Amino acid sequence: MAEYWNSLLTEKSWGILQGIAKIPKEKFSFIVIGGWAAYLWTKLHKSKDVDVALAAIGDLRYLKEHYALKKNDRLKNYEISFEEIDLDIYVPYFSRLPIPVEDLKGLSTKVEGFSVVKPEALLVLKQGAELDRKGSVKGIKDQVDIMTILCRCQVDFRDYHSLLKKYKLEHFYPRLVSIIKNFKEFEYLGLTPGEFKVRKSIVLGMLKFA
Repeated sequence: MAEYWNSLLTEKSWGILQGIAKIPKEKFSFIVIGGWAAYLWTKLHKSKDVDVALAAIGDLRYLKEHYALKKNDRLKNYEISFEEIDLDIYVPYFSRLPIPVEDLKGLSTKVEGFSVVKPEALLVLKQGAELDRKGSVKGIKDQVDIMTILCRCQVDFRDYHSLLKKYKLEHFYPRLVSIIKNFKEFEYLGLTPGEFKVRKSIVLGMLKFA
């Protein structure tokens, strides 16, 4: 199965994530979202960039003191560049994600020592990214991550639908169905055509009747 990103880039990105995880929690506490969250749940596709959500906006102080932190008013986040790798930081009451950053702490759990957003919330966040980047290379990678989550995680679809209702994102559901029905790159899921057909049918049924 082909890797989506160059292995040298993903290993450097993984090193950055591991590095910031060593910062004392009282100075900098974060939740992994984005591609690395999908990897930590599925162990299938590594990520090029690192996306994290801060538990508290005050943690920006440590980053400002130790890194070249930039504020991106257009994307409503903060960024640190490590040459070709970007660390994107989403903060409470400023960043615009489908699920507010301040709510993500209650929708996360520990995976391999990292605080990681749960699959249902990650699916919603990934859909938001896919809609924003539809048609781009990163948008296609978002679809791969979405399908990987659906095929490789235990997703509680009742919780997924509850999140859509709570945050007025009901339009995400038909978009998700469309992604599932039209997805062709089953090799990225580590499945044969027959296995993918069966899994797709199961997921669509569970989504519909959750």
